Amino acid sequence: MRIPTATSTLSEWLNYLEQAHFKPIDMGLERVKSVAEQLDLQSPTPYVITVAGTNGKGTTCHLLETALRLAGFNVGVFSSPHLIRYNERIRINQQEVDDQMICQAFDLINQHKSVSLTYFEFSTLSALYLFKQAKLDIVILEVGLGGRLDATNLVDPNFAVITSIDIDHIAFLGNDREKIGAEKAGICRPNIPLVVGEPHCPLSIKKIAQQLNCQALFSGIDFNYALEADEAHWQWQGTLYTDKNSAVLLNQLPIGSIPLQNAATALAVLKNLPFSIPDQIIQSALANAKLTGRFQRLSQTEIANLASRLGITKSVVDLPQIILDVGHNPHAARYLAQRLATTPRARLIAICGILEDKDCAGVFTPLFQEVDQWYLIPLAGERGQSAKVLLEKLHYTANQQQCVISAQAKSTMQAAVTAGLYDLSAQDILLIFGSFHTVSDFMQL
Repeated sequence: MRIPTATSTLSEWLNYLEQAHFKPIDMGLERVKSVAEQLDLQSPTPYVITVAGTNGKGTTCHLLETALRLAGFNVGVFSSPHLIRYNERIRINQQEVDDQMICQAFDLINQHKSVSLTYFEFSTLSALYLFKQAKLDIVILEVGLGGRLDATNLVDPNFAVITSIDIDHIAFLGNDREKIGAEKAGICRPNIPLVVGEPHCPLSIKKIAQQLNCQALFSGIDFNYALEADEAHWQWQGTLYTDKNSAVLLNQLPIGSIPLQNAATALAVLKNLPFSIPDQIIQSALANAKLTGRFQRLSQTEIANLASRLGITKSVVDLPQIILDVGHNPHAARYLAQRLATTPRARLIAICGILEDKDCAGVFTPLFQEVDQWYLIPLAGERGQSAKVLLEKLHYTANQQQCVISAQAKSTMQAAVTAGLYDLSAQDILLIFGSFHTVSDFMQL
């Protein structure tokens, strides 16, 4: 296998990284820490916020990023996975880092490593290197998997955030919420602030926070949120970790595209940072923060352009609404079902692709009441599964739940979308969900 250089393309580097380690996921900090120490990457910036959680990490990070940029800070964000371009993973001041900078970072890391590194470990180290070179004020690190043994945890954060806890990645994190909670709480450090957005917080997180003397704030105890009477706004009420007797109230907050639980979690962080973020900045961030693939509604123009690319001869006004959602576990599926339950439409067709190692039954079940027709599609790769196998799992789950469904396998995303656009009208919804890979496949049509 040829080793790329600083002048190689990003595609060449990514192909190399996918094969560079003997297994794609190899939990542990020893290897990645040894390289980070050589390159002095453990403290990439004066202030680091690390965000863990089963769901909601991406939107929470994005809202924090938006608010901090509006407040004038220089901010770096490392997130995963990406939808279309690898560059989405590393942002500096809300701009994706270019190919050349990433390749140079990969080359530097490759020259200094004395051990084999996974794709994600390379990604983490390259992000930390680029952030350090940029001399930023704040870095936001989104944990890839778990927390305790994730590569991002080589950095000691100044502020820890846990968004939500549910069952996912059981082969690596455990098969119950207490074990998973303990893994997520591995990002905590002694005496630092911790915000937990999970309303039903596992005892394991509380114990670890107490043992480390974290300045912890818990959803439902130290901060709360609620819709206002007009149902067009919401309010946030909470305390400061520096003064648990304090009472901060923010009202008339705009309901944007960020789920309220995640928005409330981000607000708890913003109000407890060691620097002040004005309330008008928070209002503006809430109104403007949008993240691709999170209950994302396509515009009529985007839908019309898609239909044109697919050669669909149908009037634009007759095309259905399209919603994209990367939700891929039971917790995310329950939230998606709640959103759909309050979304008016006549019919809904779901185009669904799910990775083989996910809890397919747990994803299907909450959506049986919302979906009129299922189109199952294949996902490629080592963890992918065929549409036929997914269809069998769907029928088995429906029988177990005593639900009558209409479903069929489609050979490709294009075939499924084409059928959906022809079958539905303007009063209907075409939902694409089940995985980052599923949404990515759609976006590349």
